[in-house]
Amino acid sequence: MDASHFLMFLAQRLIKALGVVVGVVILAFFLVRLAPGDPALVIAGQSGAADAQFLAQLRQQFGLDRSLGEQLFIYLKGIASLDFGYSHRVQRTVGSLIAERLPATILLTGTAFAFAVTVGVTLGVLAARRVGTWADSLITVIALTCYATPLFWVGLLFILVFSIWLNWLPAIGMYSIGEDLTGLAFALDVARYLILPALTLGLFFMALYARLTRASMLEVATQDFVRTARAKGLKEGPIVRRHILRNALLPVIGFAGVQAGTIVGGSVLVETVFAWPGVGRLAFEALLARDYNLLLGVFIVTSAMAVVINLITDIVYALVDPRIEVGA
Repeated sequence: MDASHFLMFLAQRLIKALGVVVGVVILAFFLVRLAPGDPALVIAGQSGAADAQFLAQLRQQFGLDRSLGEQLFIYLKGIASLDFGYSHRVQRTVGSLIAERLPATILLTGTAFAFAVTVGVTLGVLAARRVGTWADSLITVIALTCYATPLFWVGLLFILVFSIWLNWLPAIGMYSIGEDLTGLAFALDVARYLILPALTLGLFFMALYARLTRASMLEVATQDFVRTARAKGLKEGPIVRRHILRNALLPVIGFAGVQAGTIVGGSVLVETVFAWPGVGRLAFEALLARDYNLLLGVFIVTSAMAVVINLITDIVYALVDPRIEVGA
């Protein structure tokens, strides 16, 4: 791979990624600001005072008395210096709140994503290898069921079965409070709390990857180069691994990158159901409290995460498929 073409590719993608993030920030800013309700009244209600003078002071303090254009300029200026503003609800900087909650969301979405891709691709390969059999029908039914069932309903069902009826796994939270665990014991404790929310979030995407892998493998299996490999006397195992599966995974890789932002968005429901202390639940709390700075900060961070994952996907896609010019 040519180093100059690779650097040019990265520069082009980074410029596009920056433009996407800026566009998301501007769009989210106006959508949040145009939402009904006055955040100054919410802050005043939390403070126990709502007279006109106090409301005027709050609007001036948080810049709510300025025009939308001025507020946007001030906010973008702060973002450029990595200043996401101040949360009036908890009296802390937005950056510190997001930094505190972000590891939990990365752990949840990363685990769910790994589960979805690994299990989904495996089931898709099994279904394609046994197309038309009972195994193919069973995998198809499982995939369609997981795809059609709402995330919040799956989460509540898991809590009912595995936490209340069987008492196998904890229902809410991220770790046992008051246990004072460290090291491996703490990691195992977090893993117990992680199982149900990760399964809930991962099952939907697992169904997508299973169906996509099955369809892609069946399509690739009819290509001329596969028939040529069989005509040369190659065994079926190497044909599947080296020819069919490698080419069938290309659309799966591209789809996985596109779905990165969706899985972060889906974590809002899952984190709320399981009281998982991540940025998804933080965004929900900020929305209820009309904490605009905190809500926008979460939007920016999650958008940046999705853009970075898409950039990584582009690189992996180009490395897997030698027909793609990296510098293009």
